Amino acid sequence: MPRLTAALLLVLLPAAVQAQDACPALLDQSFKRLQDEAPQNLCQYKGRVLLVVNTASYCGFTSQYEGLEALHAKYQPRGLTVLGFPSNDFGNQEPGDSKQIADFCFNTYGVKFPMFAKSVVSGAAANPLYTELARQTGSPPRWNFHKYLIDRNGKVSAAYGSRTAPDDPKLIADVERLLNQKR
Repeated sequence: MPRLTAALLLVLLPAAVQAQDACPALLDQSFKRLQDEAPQNLCQYKGRVLLVVNTASYCGFTSQYEGLEALHAKYQPRGLTVLGFPSNDFGNQEPGDSKQIADFCFNTYGVKFPMFAKSVVSGAAANPLYTELARQTGSPPRWNFHKYLIDRNGKVSAAYGSRTAPDDPKLIADVERLLNQKR
C-alpha cells in the first residue's frame, strides 16, 4: 500500500502545484496598456492584492490619483498593485486619447501604477473585467473612481464607492488584512 500512495502522490502532486500556480479566472484576460497600447495579461498580477479603479481626468474625484499613487508606493513592496482603468462613461470626464491621459496622469499626479487604455466600465458594453467585478459584488461603478479590492487568490473582497478616498481607514484596514493573508 505505501508504494501505491507514493505513486499516487507522484501523479497528483504536479496537478496540485499546477492548480496553485494557475491564473485565477478573474485575471485571465488582457487589456491594452495606456502608455503604448500593447496587450498586457492581468495574470502577471496573480498572487498580489489588487485595487482596481475606474478613473477620469476631469472629475471632482480626480485628485484621488495622488492618494492611489501613495497607496501603491507604500504597499507595493508588500504585494499591493493599483490598476487604473480610465473611462469616459460618467459625465464625459475622460475625453482624451491614451497619450493625453497618460501625460495628464504622470505630469499632474506622478502616477506610476499600471494604467490601461480607456474602456467602458459600466452597462452592457463594459469590459469583461468590470462585467465580472459588478456581477460578483452586485456593485457596478456608478461614477468615476469606484474601487474593487481583490485578494491574492483572485477573489473579489470588497467594493468601494467613489467617495471612499484611497486613505480611508476602512479601505486601508482591508488592504492590510489581505496583505497579511497567505495564498
